[in-house]
Amino acid sequence: MVQVGPDPRRWKALALLCGAFFMVILDSAIVVVALPSLEADLGFAPSDLQWVLSAYALSFGGLLLLGGRSSDLLGRRRMFMVGLVLFTVASLLCGLAWSPAALIAARSFQGVGAAVLTPTALSIVMTTFEEGAERNKALGIWGSLGGIGGTAGWLIGGPLTDISWEWVFLINVPIGVLALALAPRLLSESRATQQRRGFDPLGALSATAALVLLVYAVVEAPEAGWSDPQTIGLLAGSAALFVLFAVIESRVAQPLLPLRIFRSWTLVGANATMVLFSSVAFGMPFLLTLYAQQVLGFSPVRFGLTSVVFPVSVAVAAIVGQGLVLKLGFRVVASAGLVLLGVGCLYFTQVSADGSYFGDIFLGLLVSGLGVGFTFVTVSIAALAGVGEREAGVASGLSNTTFQIGAAVGVAIVSTVAVSRTNDVIGAGGDPVGALVEGHQAGFLATAVLAGIGLLAALLLLRRPPTATPEEHPPLVPVAEHTD
Repeated sequence: MVQVGPDPRRWKALALLCGAFFMVILDSAIVVVALPSLEADLGFAPSDLQWVLSAYALSFGGLLLLGGRSSDLLGRRRMFMVGLVLFTVASLLCGLAWSPAALIAARSFQGVGAAVLTPTALSIVMTTFEEGAERNKALGIWGSLGGIGGTAGWLIGGPLTDISWEWVFLINVPIGVLALALAPRLLSESRATQQRRGFDPLGALSATAALVLLVYAVVEAPEAGWSDPQTIGLLAGSAALFVLFAVIESRVAQPLLPLRIFRSWTLVGANATMVLFSSVAFGMPFLLTLYAQQVLGFSPVRFGLTSVVFPVSVAVAAIVGQGLVLKLGFRVVASAGLVLLGVGCLYFTQVSADGSYFGDIFLGLLVSGLGVGFTFVTVSIAALAGVGEREAGVASGLSNTTFQIGAAVGVAIVSTVAVSRTNDVIGAGGDPVGALVEGHQAGFLATAVLAGIGLLAALLLLRRPPTATPEEHPPLVPVAEHTD
């Protein structure tokens, strides 16, 4: 039976979908607070610690487009539940990890589950709410919770890490089981019935391999040297694979990423801005938690509780930003957010060895949080503006892909800058604590530079969405449900 009119369960469904998205984004951030504990308990080398974040981000970002495509073709509710199972099982494996290699492998597997779950959930939101005020409201709620989840990880992760770092992963298990039980009751099955079935494994493989080579090149460059043949070869290989990906997408019958989607200038601008924004949004917390715990001697609980100003300011800015986008447009709100984020990062460049929370951290957290809230909710809405049901999974997958690519590259860049500067100071005879602080200062400066580049992208590329025609948004054709 085809349902006429809006689904009466749509707001309950939105709550479930946002809850799952919150869990995924939370897991991207909650582990940040546990990094010093992971380094001590599992024996991570300082230069390898960033792989706890990057392994997750790479598999997440590299497979997101395939996840979005799968949801369009195989059924959105079905793939949402598959993603939940993968993510929940991987979270259990992360909690049981016994070595750095085991944790990195489990985090990669967790990223696969997130790559299926996230674009599927967002495409269900897109196809459940019609474009207009109601969809904008739903996307605003989605973006707000995503921004909050990305920062509340500090608040939640502190107490959990103080109990045992394993709990930052094990907390996902009961949440995933509950969501899995509710999904069949609240979500309707749908798929893009106008599309022919077909996947693009070569496209997925080339894109993921290109990202891995890029991040590995950045991580290894300080030790090998930027002009070393290894670094040049890795960067050249990454560029070649990106070109190969574009060639594959232009020729394959059912591309993973149809190149025609880039005809939308708003979509291009939103995703370019998203890459740079997320590089800062992940790079800055990575450095800050290490500074607070390793230099100032904060416990995970103290750092998490005293950092509550960050998620609160993110939430306030995301809620306000949602309304401002409709009045002022994407460019103004995103640019304001990136300015605030850049100012917050510049403030952190003055951290010191004998610093304090209110002297070195509080104001930077407040300003950065406002910047994160304004920027994330704006680019999340912009990345999906004017996108029809036919390509909802692809557009949502692309948006989340750029977010995770930025996260992986951003953490790699700031980690590389910080470790390189620390080693240089120690090599010149500096004391270890002072060297660590100078490394953090250099890393924070790198995040400020990235925020500045993101501001240029927002000013130059973000535009108001074009007016959609009925042909661009074909009505959703529900798929008959089977009880077998």
